[in-house]
Amino acid sequence: MIKKTKLALGIATATFTMAAVLASPEAAALSRAERAAEAANNKVDALEAQLQSMQAELANLRAEASRPRMDADSEKVQELDQWMASVKAEPAKTKEHHDNTLFFRGGYSHQNNDRGGTLDPTEVPGVGSSRDGVAVGPISDKDGYYFGAGFDFGLTDDVWGMMDNTQVLGELMFDYVELGTHKNNGLSPAETSVLASLGANLPAANTQQATVNMLRLAASPKIKFMAESDFRPWIVPVGFELSVISPPSDAITVLAPGMQFGLGADYRIWKDMFIGADARYHYAPGDVDGININGLTAGGYLGIGF
Repeated sequence: MIKKTKLALGIATATFTMAAVLASPEAAALSRAERAAEAANNKVDALEAQLQSMQAELANLRAEASRPRMDADSEKVQELDQWMASVKAEPAKTKEHHDNTLFFRGGYSHQNNDRGGTLDPTEVPGVGSSRDGVAVGPISDKDGYYFGAGFDFGLTDDVWGMMDNTQVLGELMFDYVELGTHKNNGLSPAETSVLASLGANLPAANTQQATVNMLRLAASPKIKFMAESDFRPWIVPVGFELSVISPPSDAITVLAPGMQFGLGADYRIWKDMFIGADARYHYAPGDVDGININGLTAGGYLGIGF
């Protein structure tokens, strides 16, 4: 009985073993097929993704090719047109006040030295020196008055970008200066009589009065500070000046070149109407054939902007 049972168990075992041996190759083959199919599916997915990417790039290229192309010059022209359109769209800015000014001035004048000049013998025999008032004598007037006019022409509002709110102007100006009168410009009647008694053949005495005056013509730079305010101080650092003198020197010189320096201020009283004051020193190196014109002027002025 036991032997039969052992035999049955052995046969069953062998049967199962053979079935396992026969089934293992089929299972292995099935596993390899599944892996190959999965790998193929992965490759298909990758190829599909690449194809979609290529299609997107191709669509971008087609869109770029369909756009109108502009070269660099055309772009600059377009930018310039846009800028001009924006400038035209802005409201026009007008200056509230004018830079140019017409002014009229006048005041006190003083000379440093005796005016000098003209035919003025200081001593004649039998008459005496000119100091006693008998002879004509030299012109000794020093104090007088002046009046004149001029123009200020605006050159820059900010000293060419170096100083804000500071104007530089070009000033053209002329002044008439009167120092006084001197009678008997030449030989006096007393001098003529004495010299005639000595045998001198002289013309008649001059009994006309000579007005001692000058005409000054000047061109100068003028610097105005606080240009946008109503009160504006200014300076003239140095300017060229030409004086026409009368009576002329003993050498008949009538022109005397020189320089002028000035400072002052003005105040806006209404719109482009100004009142101001200035002081100037007038200087000519040495003298001109005995004529001394160094001195100062001080006074006020009225200005009108235009």
